Amino acid sequence: MNFRITHSRGFTLLEILLVVAAIAILAGIVIVAINPGKQLGDTRNAQRRADVNTILNAIYQYSLDTTGTLPASIVQSATCSGATNEICKTGGNCANLVDLSVLTTNQKYLTSMPADPSTSSTNGTGYTVVKSANSRVTVCATGAEQGATISVTR
Repeated sequence: MNFRITHSRGFTLLEILLVVAAIAILAGIVIVAINPGKQLGDTRNAQRRADVNTILNAIYQYSLDTTGTLPASIVQSATCSGATNEICKTGGNCANLVDLSVLTTNQKYLTSMPADPSTSSTNGTGYTVVKSANSRVTVCATGAEQGATISVTR
């Protein structure tokens, strides 16, 4: 008996194309399932929630240390909206903005004023602050994404 053994070397072009197509389809499904745009938006919103809590905690710590006096630059308003309610960045030009530099002086309450993760403002943080008629303070993140409303009131 005479057996002939042949060895094939490599893959055919069709096999390679089928594997590449299958990987592309699976990658497309994974990318759609993960939805990186939504994930990044959720991450930025989580940072905004942390920032508004940090700012409000610093304001109330200041208030406790000054026998109940709030920083004078916080305006009385019913809503957070409005450009004049935006908080000024540390070291920024605070004209027409809420100057909370008393919180960052000597880094007593904050080392620097937190800024919105997607704000490109030169002087503003992207966060707003107002007080009500009975001195309840609200800090808002006006740049919240995906329809989220981010504000804290105390």
